[in-house]
Formats: sequence, structure tokens, C-alpha cells
Amino acid sequence: METLTQSLTQKQLDFLPTETDIAFYEEHGWYISPKVISEEIIDLAIEGAEKFYRGERDAALPVTTGYSNWKPEDGDIVRNNEFVSLQKKELARLALQPIIGAIAARLARTSEVRLLDDQLVYKPPRDRNINTTVGWHSDRAYWATCSSNKLLTAWIPFHDCDEARSPLVVLDKSHKWSGLEHVRHFNDPDLENLTGKFRGEGKQVVKVPMTLKKGQVSFHNCWTIHGSYPNRSDKFRLALAVHLQDADNHYRPYKNQQEREIHIFDEQLCRKLANGDPDFSDPKVFPVLWSRDKAGCS
Repeated sequence: METLTQSLTQKQLDFLPTETDIAFYEEHGWYISPKVISEEIIDLAIEGAEKFYRGERDAALPVTTGYSNWKPEDGDIVRNNEFVSLQKKELARLALQPIIGAIAARLARTSEVRLLDDQLVYKPPRDRNINTTVGWHSDRAYWATCSSNKLLTAWIPFHDCDEARSPLVVLDKSHKWSGLEHVRHFNDPDLENLTGKFRGEGKQVVKVPMTLKKGQVSFHNCWTIHGSYPNRSDKFRLALAVHLQDADNHYRPYKNQQEREIHIFDEQLCRKLANGDPDFSDPKVFPVLWSRDKAGCS
């Protein structure tokens, strides 16, 4: 995997996961990086988020419905906005950092990492009389028409994130559990109810909060179950989840148990292949964060 490092600085080379780190990720389903993102890039992303929430865009999506897209008229709730890096340059600069792609490439043991989707998630401070819990879910359960099980997510808080400020919480080793295809409970705040069901099925539930310093990034496997506790701090919580594809991921037709065709919103944004399938390597929608070839490797 050494050839993946050629376009990084010497300091960035030291940030890449070791073989021991990769083995930990494969066993536990998650990994926390050192501080790999500069204060400047994150602060610019904060400015970009503020502009985004005010309605400013650098580009518009061709489709305006069918995905999570908080608007001011929705009120002071948990804000969930998808595909923000395709709409605001400051957020794209953060989401597409090569170091994020290089770390993800090592963890997934792949030669290329592309964007799949992203989510800007804001939680207001406590005492707003709203529940800011994000329910247990598996990202892969939302991506039925993706072929790969190596997909992963980078989670980037825009500030220090201790347990009071609602860090991401993963269920350790849950990516190895079976029957996760329907764990889509992002909007269900009753964490204990589903936790009880998992335990009732004989699963060992170990909750691991991703407490991070500004500049650190957590990564989790696409099957790893995760959510977040309510924001108990007196400050807002803001983070960007960057969902990533490995080199081999492509579109596959998928039908649910009722034999109904399932589609994901990404398919509406990208170009089509000659056979009519969505092209999950369309560089305008799924730009490359890291590629061994682009790093100058043979």
C-alpha cells in the first residue's frame, strides 16, 4: 500500500493507518484518525455552512426533492442536508480532502476512493425542547443499489466534540452482524428500544462514542450501526458525514422483499452508462478524493 502515499506531504504520510490500524478497523468497524484537517479548512467550511443555511449556493442540484434538505421554515430542529459538497465550494473543499481519501483507501484496501454522498448535520444547543437524538442506522441499508460492501463514511466535526456535544456513537463490531439490510432508523430517537432488540437477538452491544478534537476524523464501515445522543451542551453541534465509495463499487439493480425496485437518490444526479445504468463513477457527481493512478503510480 506504500504507493498510495506519493502525492501526500511527509507529515501526511505519518497520518496514514498502519497495518495494525487497518486490522483494528476490519475487526471493530471503525477508526479514529489523528488531527488531519487544518483549522483553516474547517473554519472555511463553517463559513460555507452558514452561507448554505442562508440559502447561498455556488451550484444547484438538477433535482430539488427526494433527499434530506432542511430549510429555515422547518424550524430549529436537527438539520440534515445532503449533497452539500455539490452545492457549496467551502464544503466541497473539506469533503474532498485527499488525506481523507488516502486514509479511506488504506482502510478499505482499495486503489481509489470516490465521493458517494454527504450530509451536513446541525444540532441546536440543549434546552430547545426538542429531541436531537439520531437513531441507530447502518449506512449500507440506505444504499441498496451499490454493489460494494467496502463503502465507508468519514465523520468530521467542525469543533471539539466531547460526549456532551453529541458525538457519533458506533456499535462496536456491529458490521459483522447479520440482518442489517433494514436498519434504517436515522429519524427514530428511541435508542434504547432498538438496543434492547439487538440484545434480545443475542448480539453483544458495545457503544463507542467518537469523541474527537477539531481536525480529527472518524471512519466507519458501511455496515457499522451508529447514531448519536442528544446535544446536551450549550453550544450547537455541526458535523459533515462524507460517504465514500471504493474503486469497485458500481450500480446494481435491487428489489425489496415485496419485489419492488429500490432506487437511491444519487441515481438521479449522475450520467448513465451505455446500458442505461447509473454511472457511480461520474466525476461531476462522484469526484475522486484519492486514486493510486492519479498519485502517479504505475
